[in-house]
Amino acid sequence: MTTLGQLRKTALSFPETTERANASGAITFTVRDTEFATFTSDQHVELRLVAEDSDRVRAEHPTAAPMTGGVRVPITDINGQQLNHWVRRAWLAHAPKRLAEQNAAADTAVAGRVGDLPKAIGNPATRALVSQGITTLAQVAALSEAELHALHGVGPKAIRILAEAIAADGHR
Repeated sequence: MTTLGQLRKTALSFPETTERANASGAITFTVRDTEFATFTSDQHVELRLVAEDSDRVRAEHPTAAPMTGGVRVPITDINGQQLNHWVRRAWLAHAPKRLAEQNAAADTAVAGRVGDLPKAIGNPATRALVSQGITTLAQVAALSEAELHALHGVGPKAIRILAEAIAADGHR
C-alpha cells in the first residue's frame, strides 16, 4: 500500500521542493511556491498535471477524479511506482525550465560518465545526483551524509564509495 511517507520521499527528492501543512491537515508540496502535489486529510493525492497526463491517470485508475488543473486519486489506489511517475510528471509541469531540464538530463546519466563521479556508485545514484545538479566530487563533498541519504537512489554503498573517493581526492 502506498503511503504519505512514500509521497513525501518522492516529492522531496526533486530540487527546490518544499513541504507545508495547512490547518485542515493537508500536506502540500511545492516547487518555487507552485503546488504540484497534495496529500489530503481524507487520504487522497491531488496531482497538478497537464490535461493529457490527467486523462492518463483517470484511464489507469477508475477511482481517480478530475479536479481543476489535475486529478485526485485515493492514495491506496495507486502503487508506489505509479505514484513516483505521476509525482515526477506533476513536478516537471510546474518546475522552472532550468530545473526541469536538469532533472530530465538525469534520465540519461550513466555511471562513470558524469564529471568525476565514480562509476562504482551505479546508475541510480548517478541519476539521483545529476537530477540535483551535482556532477562533481567537490559538489558531493559540500553535502552531509544525511543530505546524500535523502536522495532517492543514493544508498549506503554509494555513500561509502563517494566518501572514499572524496578522501582519496582530498576534498575533505
